[in-house]
Amino acid sequence: MAELVTISKDEEIATLFLNRPEAFNAFNLEMVEGLAGNLITLAADQKIRCLIITGAGKAFCAGGDLKWMLGFAGGSPAAVHELAARFHLAILEIRRMAKPVIAAINGIAAGGGFSLALACDFRVMAESALLRQAYTSSGLCIDGGGSFTLPRLVGTARAMEIMAFDEPIPSAQALAWGLVTKVVKDERTLEEAIRMAKGLAQKSIHSFGWSKRLITDSFNTSFETQIEQERRGIRSCAAHPEGKEGLLAFTEKRKPVFVSK
Repeated sequence: MAELVTISKDEEIATLFLNRPEAFNAFNLEMVEGLAGNLITLAADQKIRCLIITGAGKAFCAGGDLKWMLGFAGGSPAAVHELAARFHLAILEIRRMAKPVIAAINGIAAGGGFSLALACDFRVMAESALLRQAYTSSGLCIDGGGSFTLPRLVGTARAMEIMAFDEPIPSAQALAWGLVTKVVKDERTLEEAIRMAKGLAQKSIHSFGWSKRLITDSFNTSFETQIEQERRGIRSCAAHPEGKEGLLAFTEKRKPVFVSK
């Protein structure tokens, strides 16, 4: 049986493929376990400076596999409970990963696929692709961190609209609402994500990781706690080789080189 999650590496860039194209890359338990496990491994891989997540075939990810849930031996509530536990581990790994994560949305991203894309730091979307919240139309509530990321991207009122009406969101609308970073021709989706990843990989990943953590945590901390975390972060960055290179390059009026050659 084919692996449900596969990894391709090109120097400092890793591309993770959700590989269940016959089911539009819908999640079952084995697939989310593979997703979480691979994300944990990639987060610890010092040679990888940027990660892309995309789908094999025509879809990015259609969310949880409802047929699998309904056929689960312990019943659908148990299936949802177990699936969510593993899926949330994957989402947390993305949000806590110091390196940039890009979603290359090559086709429909619905339900868990929608939440997975929103959890990434950047999103490149194919012109013909669609986003859909999808949970509420199946009598479920938003999952996979979507209730956290969605209102922070589009605001509370828009998030409520997306939740209540659950209309498919085409690429132009997704871009206008701030749900995606860039929209490109279908055939250029992964190509553009790789181009973006290579650009990000040349920047200070240590600085990016601290900035990502600060922005994510800012919604849950007081102002005093936040600025203290900033002080700790900027000190850590200044002590890191990338921070030292950045400061030296500024004084020498040259472009910093953050990647060892």
